[in-house]
Order: sequence, then structure tokens, then C-alpha cells
Amino acid sequence: MRDVDLKKIKINDGFWASKQELVREVVIPYQEKILNDGIPGAEKSHALENFRIAAGLKNGEFYGAVFQDSDVAKWLEGAAYSLAVHPDSELLSRTEAVVDLIEKAQQPDGYLDTYFTIKEPERRWQNLQECHELYCAGHMMEAAVAYYEATGKDRLLKVAERLADHIGSRFGQGKQEGIPGHQEIEIGLMRLYHVTGKEAYQELAQYFIDERGKNPDFFREEKEKRGWTYFGMDPGNTGYNQSFAPVREQKSAEGHSVRAVYMYTAMADLAAQTGDESLLRACETLWNNMTQRRMYLTGGIGSTAEWEGFTCDYDLPNDTAYAETCASIGLVFFAKKMLDIHPCNQYADVMERALYNGILSGMQLDGQKFFYVNPLEVNPDISGKLPGYRHVLPVRPGWYACACCPPNVVRLIMSLGRYAWSESEDTVYSHLFLGGSADLEQAYISVESRYPWEGSVAYTVTPKNGKETFTLAVRIPSFVRDVTVLLCGKEIDRGGLEREGYLYLTRTWEAGDTVTLTFGLPARRIYCNTRVRANIGRVALMRGPVVYCFEGTDNDGDLQELMLPVNAEIRERMETEGVLKGMVTLAMDGIRVKQRRELYSEERPKEERAVLKAIPYFAWGNRGMNQMRVWIPETADSGTDDCGTKRTAG
Repeated sequence: MRDVDLKKIKINDGFWASKQELVREVVIPYQEKILNDGIPGAEKSHALENFRIAAGLKNGEFYGAVFQDSDVAKWLEGAAYSLAVHPDSELLSRTEAVVDLIEKAQQPDGYLDTYFTIKEPERRWQNLQECHELYCAGHMMEAAVAYYEATGKDRLLKVAERLADHIGSRFGQGKQEGIPGHQEIEIGLMRLYHVTGKEAYQELAQYFIDERGKNPDFFREEKEKRGWTYFGMDPGNTGYNQSFAPVREQKSAEGHSVRAVYMYTAMADLAAQTGDESLLRACETLWNNMTQRRMYLTGGIGSTAEWEGFTCDYDLPNDTAYAETCASIGLVFFAKKMLDIHPCNQYADVMERALYNGILSGMQLDGQKFFYVNPLEVNPDISGKLPGYRHVLPVRPGWYACACCPPNVVRLIMSLGRYAWSESEDTVYSHLFLGGSADLEQAYISVESRYPWEGSVAYTVTPKNGKETFTLAVRIPSFVRDVTVLLCGKEIDRGGLEREGYLYLTRTWEAGDTVTLTFGLPARRIYCNTRVRANIGRVALMRGPVVYCFEGTDNDGDLQELMLPVNAEIRERMETEGVLKGMVTLAMDGIRVKQRRELYSEERPKEERAVLKAIPYFAWGNRGMNQMRVWIPETADSGTDDCGTKRTAG
């Protein structure tokens, strides 16, 4: 597959266009102020000041986490994508100033890390397990490639190349043994390879992938050699950083979920480039385990706060879920790499699920507050307060001391066009129903879309040479039960045209040819595997790709008192005011069980009629602190009223 040029993908629809506008106009400037400690009351960042100090422009001490540089790199990458889709001379001037700082902070030998430059230069490269030098380097490489592709300016790219060359001179076959404690540099090196064509960068990425797990004692031996620690991490916990076995022998998603999916992304990229079948099989095995046994309905991954990661198959608690925003973003990265190897809607469906749910929930609708953790159930009397629940915040903070997630959301939303389209020599793939346009190698394609609220998508094709023979492959989501396809206004029989969730239309296209898809988006009841103990007897609601949840704001009293009858009709409503304006919400007649006396009783709880309301999960937590839950108990009948009379809901 060829990478699409982000500058030639324009999003213009009723959903994602507004998200990009919000990020461009509000979130990027807000985060820039945060990085300069310019938002009163927000968690201090000091990240740009660290670069000024490292560059010799200011005096002072390093402040923040050892990986604080990565916040700047991710913000800069997101700003680069913003420049690609919406040129802005003022933003370009500000990003150039940041590039100046980074360039001046780089050491003569190519080393770049403000923590060690300012604080402990004698300890460079001694603590790969804990100190994130390679992680920060990977993010800087990603930022450099994005900035070069968006602006054509290569100063930051040269910084990244000098950094990569420095790392390559130190690590590799016949050199210092080493693997990153937090994977990311593998992605950065592959992106450098793609843009420069320099084989050394792919070879170094391959080295880090192949080396992991060959010596499970590596981090223990490293700790013994250096004799000091930063976080006090246990080097014997090889599952945490996926170093327990060579990557091709790993059968299940283990450990810290962000580390894992970043590594899987690079593995898939390498497999595509090298044709390594064993690496591809490992990716498929890990994908299947993660998405079929260890993923939340929202596309969240990582069910425990203790190590921000995976536990065991089917362990998916709702009210203590971790489901880090960054982990869902990494899942999208991995999904897209797998799609580019093997176009199949199992990858695109998961990518879409994460985008509309577990990632968007990580940002307030106004773009100025963020979730690190994305639970599926919240009770403010417990969440954020009690032991075991303190990580589950009921409201989004303005920033974090460890702020990996907010700029990650920015860089994904602004680069969304890269995930919507792929192109091979003879086929154009449409993975997501984004309205707008794509100026591709074979054709200019405009898209009208009212997704995800309406099932209507129309493609208009304009070949580059008047007429062009190629295939347009459009993904059909797995939840779509019936779709009508019109080709140039005439309905076509899809028989024989679909495979693995994509509709393949091959023809000699002429200017103005159209493809229109129309399909229903009814609300659907979702049931969970019975091995997930948290969801026995419960049901969740989805409509299209959107997961729904119940909030206390719309449902008086405690949410745990609510039950949804199996035969209750689900009614849809387009909201016309407030923060939910433009969103489809769901209403249904349900049951509230009431028992407010003894702690235990032989008396069956009374049941009352209640009208239940569900809203898109990504929008929860925008109307004050209140309860929330995705999974609700389902009852087989409609209950009885206080007089014992049988009734039916609705």
C-alpha cells in the first residue's frame, strides 16, 4: 500500500470536521499554553522550558517526568498535521520557534534528551528500562517526519536523523546490547525509513524488535550493572514490557497496553516491508487475542491500573477499567498497519470502534479537559476516592503530570485522513465513512456522509486521466445487515463483489461516476461473552459505531437501580440544544427497582416504571459530575407494579 498524502485529504462532514476544527482552533493553542505553563490552575508542564534550559537559553533545573520531552514531540506532530490539512502562517511561525529550541538543545554527538542533558549527563543510556530515552527519541522522529511532510522544511528531520544515527552508532549487532523499556522508537525509525529510504533506520527498528525477549534477564542485568534506579521498577516483571519471550513466540497481549500496541504497530510495519511471514503470524495471533478476549466494547484495552495493562482473558471489569486513551490510539495505529497488509473489516471495525468511543471520550467536548482513564462505569461516591478506584476519575482534569494522552488525541484527530484511505497500484480503499475529499494517485474522490448518525454515504469519482480502470473498495461495517448500493444511480447486485467486509467495484471510471450506499442504523442490543463476569445478565446499546451509556443527569436516582426489559422498544431522538446538540440519543421504557430499608431483607424490591435515556459514550462527563454506566441489567419481562399487576413496558 502507498501512504496517502495527508495534505490531499480533506474532511468536511458533520462529525469529524467539527472535531478537527475544535482541535485546530482550541486544543492546539491550549496545549501550547500548557507546555509553556500558561494555564493558571492546570498541572505544571515546564516541557518547553526544559528545552530552553538544555539549549543554554535559560538557567534552571529540569522539571517533570523523565519522559517530559515526549509531550513536546507529540504536540509538535499534531501541529504538523494541522498545518497539513489547514495551512496557518501564524501556527507555522510558532512551530518553527519550537523547532529552533529542539535544534539548539541537541548535543554535538546527536544526543537529544533534556532530562539527561540538564540533570544527569553522566548517566545517559544506562537505564533503558526506566528512563525512556528511546521512547522520547521515537516520538521526536515521528514529529520530524510529520513536520517535513506537512511543511517541506527539513531542519527537524535532520535533527531526527542525527539522533537516529547517534542511537545506531551505539546499539545494534556487535555494539551495545539494548532494547527500549517503553516501545516507540521502533515506530519512529520505520517512519524515518519510509521518508528517507535509508535502510539503516529499518535495520535498527528490526534489531530492537528481534532483540526483545531473546534475553529475558536483560533489564535485571542492566540494573545490576548501573546500580541505581529511577522509578524502582522490578526488572523481573518481563511481562510488563513484553520482554518475556521473543516477539514471534508471544501468543497473548501482555503487560503495559500502550507499550504492547506500539510494538505491535512496528511489527506489522516491518512484516509488510520485509515480507516476514513469521512476524505477520505473530501480529495476527496477538491481534486476535487482544480484540476477541481482552478488549472493551468501547475499543479500550488494558483492564488494570496496577500496570496500566492487560490481565487475563475475559477480565474486563467496568468500574475499575483502565482503558487508557493512549492505548486505544495505539490500537488504531496497529489496526491500520494490519489493514494495509490485509484489507479486512475486522481491522477497520476495531479501528472505527476505538475512534468513535474509547478515544473521543478522552477529550471534553470543549477540548480543554482530558481523560487518561476511560471506565465503563462510574459512581462519584467511589470513583476517584476509594482504594482500587482512585484512578477512575468522574470528571476530566485540565492536564496531567504524566500528560501522554492529551497530545496523542491531537495528533490522531488531525491525521485522521491517513486512516480513512489506502491505495495500492490498482485499488483505492475507503476504510471510514468520512465526508470530504481524497486527491489520490488514480482519482479525485469526493464523499458526502452523514455518518455516524445516518447511514448514507455517496462517492463521486473523477479519474485523473479522464478515464481510468481501477477498483474502488469500500468497507461495509460488520454491523450493517442490509445495504443498498447504487452505481451511477442504478442499484447493483452485491453478489460476488464482497469479500472480507469490502465491496470491490472494478470498472473504467469516468468523471462524475457515483457510488451511493444506504443502510439502516438501528439501535442494537449487545451481549457479552459469559466468561466476562462483570457483564452477566447485562446488556449494552450501540447504534452504528457508537457505544451508548446511561448518565445520572438523564436518569434520576442511582443507575444501579435501573433495568431494561428485553422487549422494550428503543426510540431515537436527535438532540437540538445543549452540549449534546446534533447527537442521536436513545430512550426506552424501563424499570427501577426500589428498596431503601434494611441492608438485607426477605422482601422482593418494588419495581417502578421509568423512562431511561442513553447518550453516546464519548459525550459522558460533560454535564457535571454524575454516575455513568455502559452495561445495564436486562430483565426477561416487564415486571409488576406496586399492586402486583403484570405490566408491559412501553
